[in-house]
Amino acid sequence: MGDVVLRMEHITRDFPGVRALDDVTLEARAGEVLILAGENGAGKSTLMKVLSGVWPASSFSGRILIRGEERRFASTHDAEAAGVAIIHQELNLIQDMSVGENIFLDRYFMRSFGIIDWDRVHMEAAKILERLRIGGIGTRDLVRTLSVGKQQMVEIAKALSLSASILVLDEPTSALTDREADDLFRILRALREQGVCMIYISHKLDEFERIGDRVQVLRDGKAVGDAEALSSVSLDRIIARMVNRDIREKYPKEPFAPGEVTLEVRNFEVDHPLLRNVKKVSGVSFDARKGEILGIAGLMGAGRTELVTGLFGGLPGAARGDVRIDGKPVAIRSPEDAIAAGMALVTEDRKLLGLILDFSIRTNITLSSLKAVSNALGVIDPMKDRGMAERFVTELGVRTPSVEAAANSLSGGNQQKVVIAKWLATESKILILDEPTRGVDVGAKVEIYRLMNDLVRRGVTVIMISSELPEIMGMSDRILVMCEGRLVAELKTAGATKEDVMDYATGNRTQEGFR
Repeated sequence: MGDVVLRMEHITRDFPGVRALDDVTLEARAGEVLILAGENGAGKSTLMKVLSGVWPASSFSGRILIRGEERRFASTHDAEAAGVAIIHQELNLIQDMSVGENIFLDRYFMRSFGIIDWDRVHMEAAKILERLRIGGIGTRDLVRTLSVGKQQMVEIAKALSLSASILVLDEPTSALTDREADDLFRILRALREQGVCMIYISHKLDEFERIGDRVQVLRDGKAVGDAEALSSVSLDRIIARMVNRDIREKYPKEPFAPGEVTLEVRNFEVDHPLLRNVKKVSGVSFDARKGEILGIAGLMGAGRTELVTGLFGGLPGAARGDVRIDGKPVAIRSPEDAIAAGMALVTEDRKLLGLILDFSIRTNITLSSLKAVSNALGVIDPMKDRGMAERFVTELGVRTPSVEAAANSLSGGNQQKVVIAKWLATESKILILDEPTRGVDVGAKVEIYRLMNDLVRRGVTVIMISSELPEIMGMSDRILVMCEGRLVAELKTAGATKEDVMDYATGNRTQEGFR
């Protein structure tokens, strides 16, 4: 590792009713990957927004020094000019423009008379892709034709085109396959060798040791000690510093006796949205019971999300099959039908499909239960409305100064709790959780797992989709494995291994009875 490139001194940032950053000091060096760890709401993203100019210098106290020189950024353009680039979890690319156009957006090379030199744009973009040793991407390819993993590479190329010497990556692997994540780590190692200073935010603890050099922990807006070399600190110690307590059991699954079948699905199928006569889900049949957590595993693109979205009525006209709840056939053609039948779905993308971000926490929680908070005339009763929201905020431990705060003011983990609260308020008998802990820190994960146990204890049937095998193995009673739109295996967790699940998920094996 090289010299100190970045030093942030005594950074303090307040929001109404909340001190988001409290006297934080951080150092990062050339040729290193500094892991920035902490629970949701610990201040990681806020600190990086300070660094990248999203929050201008006038909005916080403290100093930013780059190579020993104090810098005051009024905007992201100022930060980029100083060599700071940030790659957000939600990618910031224009889908209908080419790779080359995105890399040099607003900075095109010009000929005389103000004409853009497109040949040079694509030539320079190709040089950057070559420097990163990225294959399979053409500079004239439309971004929308690329996988999420390759779009992530384009974001990095865009950052390098700005001559960034400080690169911030916020949850970069949250939507990547294992192979795409491996490609990303290869590129980050190459950048480290080239002397780039990188700050890496992730909730995936296994990534810390794979890519990190040092780790700095934030908790409740404060830096917990100085950054430590990952070679000298255990993951258990990092977790304890993040949450200020030991988490002895990462997957606190409680044993329950499975009861009667609540959901029966037979020969369910979902049409491909673009290709005629092609199915995203084909011939899926299964049962779900009270007193159990049913896990659904599979690789990205296996059809898991399409299956549960179709069951919930989110794909009208594209999904069909025989569905029974408590032994009675139900026709679910819309989410309204599903809610009326006692079903709830916590979607994979909480920001796009789970929340109205500009609305208050109160409104988001009660939105699907308006009858319960209305009087006999159908008018919302403010006392009932606020009372319900406050009850679930307290029960789920949502960190907020008020239920009137906007949902977009919350951290990712607290946003997820609000989505879950919305569906708990409907008193549904079947709760489907699609990637319930994606982008959620280890402390909030355990809280969600304990909530799942509590729901099962109350008689709710819980169905969980997860791409994290340890989570599936740790919290499920039974596991359904999908591959290429079909159900290929049903496993009892007690006798299954991760290798078994992957063997079926990759199509290497199909269980007897599912052929």
